[in-house]
Amino acid sequence: MKGLRKFIAPFAPDQSGAAAVFCELGGLVIILDAGGCAGNICGFDEPRWFTSRSAIFSAGLRDMDAILGRDDRLVEKISKACKKVNGHFVAVIGTPVPAVIGTDYRALARMIEKKTGLPAVAIDTNGMELYDTGVQKAQKVLFEVFTGEEKEGQSREEKRLGILGATPMDFSGDMDKLTAYYREKGWDKITCYGMGAGLAEVKSASCEGKNIVIAPAGLAAARYLEKKYGIPYETDYPVEILSEWKEICDCMPQWKGKKILIVHQQILANALRDKLEKIPGTMVDVASWFMMEKQWKREQDVHLKEEEQWNELVKEREYDVVIGDSLFQRGLSGFAGQYVKLPHFAVSGKRSE
Repeated sequence: MKGLRKFIAPFAPDQSGAAAVFCELGGLVIILDAGGCAGNICGFDEPRWFTSRSAIFSAGLRDMDAILGRDDRLVEKISKACKKVNGHFVAVIGTPVPAVIGTDYRALARMIEKKTGLPAVAIDTNGMELYDTGVQKAQKVLFEVFTGEEKEGQSREEKRLGILGATPMDFSGDMDKLTAYYREKGWDKITCYGMGAGLAEVKSASCEGKNIVIAPAGLAAARYLEKKYGIPYETDYPVEILSEWKEICDCMPQWKGKKILIVHQQILANALRDKLEKIPGTMVDVASWFMMEKQWKREQDVHLKEEEQWNELVKEREYDVVIGDSLFQRGLSGFAGQYVKLPHFAVSGKRSE
């Protein structure tokens, strides 16, 4: 049956990915829902909610508000919130309810701007897509609206590096290790958009000498910045900073001539494959439930859709080693090989095993 899951839990949805992009930027994030979607974001999909402050609100839509499209009431609520919480902007994030009733997000953003005097952005997520779609939409809109706003005295800095696609959904490592890694590569200033960077850094993103994309969700923003400001980009994920890297290195001598499958987001998986293919006689494939770009996808790589497809893939190809989130192991029946756990927060909600 299409979409049937018996062992693998649902992944983080697009609205959670979009909310993750705005979490540290000092704005008011409005989840356009009745309360449930915002609860899932703050309770399960956003680990920073428990350790730092972020103004995330539920619109608290009632049945008749949704049916009649009472946007004026929503705008009034947002205006009152803006008077109580100092924010730099307002971000409205869609859920299944506004998707069903056909909310005009552009009109809504204009109404909010007129009422509050603050910049407003609206992300047309619908709760039916996965987190990476939400990250992609939100990050691209973020740079389209705010980058270049402060033009005076700004110019490209060759030793300045931007990191795109980084949210807790895909990146569970140590931010200090990430910046230290690229500093050793010769970069003086490193800005990680989505984790650590504020709105001021977003406004000056046109000054980057280069961008590194560490997850496919950041590619749309990287392409926009390249087209608009001429900033080159490349994909990379420093697997050496993974907390699981030592365990993987310890196992490598045993994997000579083995068939290995890596299941994760594509850029991390490809970076890890490059390391493992240095083992003599090793065959390494990549699979992902999330975005897979054709230019970095080999013929034998697989874009997964169904739980049964995942089980059959591992059975039919007879992999000796599978590397992936612990939740995926539950969906494998009869697998007798070695399973190496590599957490993916958007999958299991775990940052480490």
